[in-house]
Amino acid sequence: MPQRLPTYFISHGGGPWPWLPEMRAMFAPLEASLAAMPGQLDQTPRAVLMISGHWERDAFAVMTSPRPPMVYDYHGFPPETYELVYPAPGAPELARQSAELIAAAGLPVTLDPEQGFDHGTFAPLAIMYPKADIPVFQVSMRHGYDPAEHLALGRALAPLRDQGVLIIGSGLSYHNLRRFGPAARVPSEAFDSWLTASLALPPAERSAAITAWETAPHARDCHAEEDHLVPLFVALGAAEDAKASRIYHQTGIFGGVTASGFRFD
Repeated sequence: MPQRLPTYFISHGGGPWPWLPEMRAMFAPLEASLAAMPGQLDQTPRAVLMISGHWERDAFAVMTSPRPPMVYDYHGFPPETYELVYPAPGAPELARQSAELIAAAGLPVTLDPEQGFDHGTFAPLAIMYPKADIPVFQVSMRHGYDPAEHLALGRALAPLRDQGVLIIGSGLSYHNLRRFGPAARVPSEAFDSWLTASLALPPAERSAAITAWETAPHARDCHAEEDHLVPLFVALGAAEDAKASRIYHQTGIFGGVTASGFRFD
């Protein structure tokens, strides 16, 4: 009988960083955090369900391909990074079950047989499961980024945790490409402190605080668009009563960014 798995909100780094030596060196603490995650589980997951900050649709979409292709959704990197392959199989049956759970929660959902792995999925998984032997599928965010709706998505997906499915929200706790470098230091530190404190609150207060994330210090400085924060809402909703633990924390990324990742268990 599978044990209930935790959920995670992780940083997926920048572009194809695991294949670029200088970026990989910068993200050494992130790599250590990601590499440690499989050992934190009591079992090998039946599948990984990833909600990436790089896939959104009008309705929640569920990847159903048995052999998902690759999506190279980054720019300006070496040619060989547009030939990378993470050959994990999909999980069509679990994908369809996920869509049924989402529909039963009254949320709009569609199946997508063509969507492939974006770098928010394949970059961290290349560290976590380098053999690519765990089935993987993605569920999209929905345009508008409504926090309550994405918390509800997480609640709808929560039963999968009891079936051996590892639910991961993949984004960044700071994501403002126009404010990297020293300009990121003060806002990212302030927002990171708020996020860590908010996730330590009792469950009801925590969900309320995260839903009202725009009131946090420097919220819009850190997330001019919140696509990379939204995966947190889903991971939290899928483990809403669970304790939050910070599993990753790094300062000075790209010359000024502070970022964190969390486990809910």
